[in-house]
Amino acid sequence: MLEEVERWLADRSWSAADRPLDQLLDRKRAAGTTVSVVLPALDEEATVGAIVEVIRRELIEGLPVPLVDELVVIDSGSTDRTAEVAAKAGARVVHRDDVLPRIPALPGKGEVLWRSLLATEGDIVCFVDADLRDFSAAFVSGIVGPLLTDPDVQFVKAMYDRPLGDTPGQGGRVTELVARPLLNLHWPQLAGFVQPLGGEYAVRRCLLERLPFPVGYGVELGLLVDALHTVGLDALAQVDVGVRVHRHQDGQALGRMAAAIYRTAQVRLSRGHLVRPELTQFERGPEGFVPRTYPVDTEERPPMAGIKEYARRRVA
Repeated sequence: MLEEVERWLADRSWSAADRPLDQLLDRKRAAGTTVSVVLPALDEEATVGAIVEVIRRELIEGLPVPLVDELVVIDSGSTDRTAEVAAKAGARVVHRDDVLPRIPALPGKGEVLWRSLLATEGDIVCFVDADLRDFSAAFVSGIVGPLLTDPDVQFVKAMYDRPLGDTPGQGGRVTELVARPLLNLHWPQLAGFVQPLGGEYAVRRCLLERLPFPVGYGVELGLLVDALHTVGLDALAQVDVGVRVHRHQDGQALGRMAAAIYRTAQVRLSRGHLVRPELTQFERGPEGFVPRTYPVDTEERPPMAGIKEYARRRVA
């Protein structure tokens, strides 16, 4: 590990318990900083309501100053009751297609996160995946904390244990097999991140609006790499929030995620010839193995600061 990264691990890795809630509220009140929490959601009726309820109960209601000013669920085309459940629990629900309608929406998580910048107002934007179980408010307060207390920090990722079923530490298979090797080999300054692909992170809006967003599964790696190049390693941090329990994808879905992440990395490594943006997988059928070819997410949205609707709103 680079000496720079060893120093960074000592200086920029914290626990959620290092910053008590009352300290965060004092800093938030003094600075007048606003916080938006965004939950990107697709068919998450089983979990989204409980997450919203915890955030409302522990970080909004009954506090002298709410830690969270805005709680938004961006529905990316759910066919279940995700929107209804989220709204009933107290979130503002926005459909992906209603944000920036002049640009047709593409499928993918990164697309939803990009559009969320136009659907929110907070100085700090905190992203939380909507499939988490046994959700703790520390997932929000922990990663927002450094941004409220340290003006030099601009991007904070959550770190946590990821069990696979009943087996501790075996989740995050795409992280260990794809993302971590890529980062260690090509961006060794980022080798200290425990969960580089985790969906829970908080970022200052003034940085997010300057970054391009891969529309699909590559968004987390893309934002992390581009943030490093934009603001430097010392502006990045991570906070231990405990254990993350969520729904796990099957092996073929993980393969498609891995291909999108590799493609996102390859775009950043070379602006020349790109890898073929397709992935063929095999499923057993009545006559044997059948090839299925899927497109790999290749589109990226430009920095939101260059979108005219966003620029008009910021001027207003």
